[in-house]
Order: sequence, then C-alpha cells, then structure tokens
Amino acid sequence: MGVASAFKAFLLSGTLIAMAVAFVVGLAIVALITALVTDIIDPLIGAAFHVNFDTLGELTINGSTLLGGAFLGAAITFFILMLVVFFLIAYPYQIYQARQAKKVAATTWACPACDNQISVKATRCGFCTSTVTPPAPATPAGAAKSS
Repeated sequence: MGVASAFKAFLLSGTLIAMAVAFVVGLAIVALITALVTDIIDPLIGAAFHVNFDTLGELTINGSTLLGGAFLGAAITFFILMLVVFFLIAYPYQIYQARQAKKVAATTWACPACDNQISVKATRCGFCTSTVTPPAPATPAGAAKSS
C-alpha cells in the first residue's frame, strides 16, 4: 500500500470525520465558555468586588500595555473549560473503563505457594510445581445462593 492510497484510506475512514466533528464541537464549547466568562462571570466578580477587569492589573512599560485582567479572565476560562472536559468526558470515561474492567473475567490467579500468576485452569504451578486447586468460579453479586 503506497503513501497516496494510505492517505486516501485515512481521508475516507470514519476516524477523520470523527476527529473533525470533535474539533468543531470543541471549538463551539470553548466559544461558549469564553462568552460565559467574559459576559457573565467577569462582570459578576467585578460587581461583587468593585473591580473593572478591563483596567485590572493594567501596566504600561515603554508604551507596551500589560493586561492582568485579560489574563485573569483567560485563567478563569481555562479553569471552567477543564472542569467541563473533566465532568463531560474524562470522568464518565473513567467510570466506563471501570465497569468494563469488572466485566472481564479473570484468566489468572496467584499460586498459593509461590504467589506467581498462573492460569485459572492450571492444576500445577509452572513456577514452583506445586499442585493447586483451581479457584471456584465467581458467582454474580446478585445471584441467590441455594441453601
């Protein structure tokens, strides 16, 4: 497969489309949060503390103006954006990964004699050659036990 055909396959694959959609959605979220901070949060902070973010931390050195208020607004925007990314993407994905890990059945267990990982089907440890009794299959948490 040549470079041109690999590039064509990449362009026509769903990966590029998904990446483009994610990029556009990300830009829209950033624009929304920037507007939220600039138009709502900054004025509320300014009203509460009698501060004007346009002139806050304004420092002029040799004709160059440093805007501390603009930086503070950008820092607030960044913080809120990271909260949104965490709660809408990262945290739900961590929960999903944890649920998926619970669904995977164990294929190995520790040998009681030497503590090395051996197959659940093994009757003898391949490391210390001890005879082992395979563990009983786990029962689902909600299953009723027969008495």
